[in-house]
Amino acid sequence: MAATPETPAAAPAAAARRKTGRHRGEGQWAVGHHTPLNGNEQFKKDDDGLNVRTRIETIYSKTGFDSIDPNDLRGRMRWWGLYTQRKPGIDGGKTAILEPEELDDKYFMLRVRIDGGRLTTEQLRVIGEISEEFARGTADLTDRQNVQYHWIRIEDVPEIWRRLEAVGLSTTEACGDTPRVILGSPVAGIAQDEIIDGTPAIEEIYRRIVGNPDFSNLPRKFKSAVSGSPLLDVAHEINDIAFVGVNHPEHGPGFDVWVGGGLSTNPKLGVRLGTWVSLDEVPDVYEGVISIFRDYGYRRLRTRARLKFLVADWGAAKFRQVLEDEYLKRKLTDGPAPEQPSGQWRDHVGVHQQQDGRFYVGFAPRVGRVDGATLTKIADVAEQHGSGRLRTTAEQKMIVLDIEADQVDSVVAALEALDLRVKPSPFRRGTMACTGIEFCKLAIVETKARGASLIDELERRLPDFAEPLTININGCPNACARIQVADIGLKGQLVLDDDGNQVEGYQVHLGGALGLEAGFGRKVRGLKVTSAGLPDYVERVVKRFEEEREDGERFAAWVGRASDASLS
Repeated sequence: MAATPETPAAAPAAAARRKTGRHRGEGQWAVGHHTPLNGNEQFKKDDDGLNVRTRIETIYSKTGFDSIDPNDLRGRMRWWGLYTQRKPGIDGGKTAILEPEELDDKYFMLRVRIDGGRLTTEQLRVIGEISEEFARGTADLTDRQNVQYHWIRIEDVPEIWRRLEAVGLSTTEACGDTPRVILGSPVAGIAQDEIIDGTPAIEEIYRRIVGNPDFSNLPRKFKSAVSGSPLLDVAHEINDIAFVGVNHPEHGPGFDVWVGGGLSTNPKLGVRLGTWVSLDEVPDVYEGVISIFRDYGYRRLRTRARLKFLVADWGAAKFRQVLEDEYLKRKLTDGPAPEQPSGQWRDHVGVHQQQDGRFYVGFAPRVGRVDGATLTKIADVAEQHGSGRLRTTAEQKMIVLDIEADQVDSVVAALEALDLRVKPSPFRRGTMACTGIEFCKLAIVETKARGASLIDELERRLPDFAEPLTININGCPNACARIQVADIGLKGQLVLDDDGNQVEGYQVHLGGALGLEAGFGRKVRGLKVTSAGLPDYVERVVKRFEEEREDGERFAAWVGRASDASLS
């Protein structure tokens, strides 16, 4: 039975709400609360976000930006991957002060979803051509295997959709309160050490769920991942639902199920349901979990509208029981936990042999920033030397597949000539950045350019450093760049410099990790750094790590025992 304000377990909380005059209930449909409790829930009830496509194609693309209904502009258009971008010249101090219409530029970010990270050279070339023709060359690789454009005009959106869909790509539900892109191992069906290939499950989930009105009104976004790689390469711990490859002692290869992960301002690691599911069962379990979120998810407050809050309140045992009894109508098989990841890097960068004896080559741009011309050149390289298949990763990287042994050196040379490093420094390989103040209306500080310049500085100052190190830079507290699970996480905010001036800077978060001893690390009280002082700070803390570390000790482990002075 689901926890409701009438159950004994929830009684104290319900009483507290009555005393303070708060609304009784959390807007959960399954317990009868269908009245919209905020503006987002109201516009979703008024009209399904999927329906806005017709208005974009038949009205807005012809009558222009100023004709767009506000609930479509800042709400439903997200269901088709469109966000208004930040008006140029607005500093970070005004982010939380200005009204949305004051922050909005008359251009859009458009997100292309790439489920499982799977691309063909034909698709990548179309992505590149759209970037050059409609997006002023922009085309960032994201940490969810997508590509993001900027500077998109509403007048051009129908033509962009036509071109993307002609090659099997989509922006459907790339944003909004929807089932977002399904992460997948970028070496699914290819890697020699793979436990199980999750590609068929991703394809079936997409067929059933994406664009389906039954799942197009969720409390908030729903993030998912499926990977059979022993590297645990899809950040399963911070997804709403994740399927992780395991070997069951009786049933063989399958998946361990995790639910309730997520970061933002209230981070939580996902929890295991303790089940083993076969490849064929994955879509049913996914559908059951997303249905629980739709029906029982909290809709009253946007700040509590993610699945992680429901999982935290219910616990794994109750969540599994509701899943089995109310949605699957059967019991799931108990199963083992995944092994510790088989490597310290999970991005597949470098040259690796495939199952079939050919090779794949993974490469690292700076903080995911590429452009349309570069993507077109990457497509040329893959077409000339491979089979025409590529993959994006969950670490803002990309992979060229199916390269014969005698072609590997040519591919590496061609990529390096494009400043796409196959053997990157730890700083190039491990630095991630969100969109930042350049385009994002929530951001307070610059991120992409800051990350790129930080890489260059650290490579110059610390040329011999060779340990795995992640540096994640976020423009605001929302953690799109996973700051809480990085070795060095940088949360953008305005800080005071030595002269008392308010300048761009970061709150420093240290020792977070996924995979090996996953956790959120620690914050040293008052530890903030200006953007200008960032290279000095990172150089200083990395040198102290080198001086104080024990044999084989990872950065996150050292942070856990280091003094505040060593981390400052």
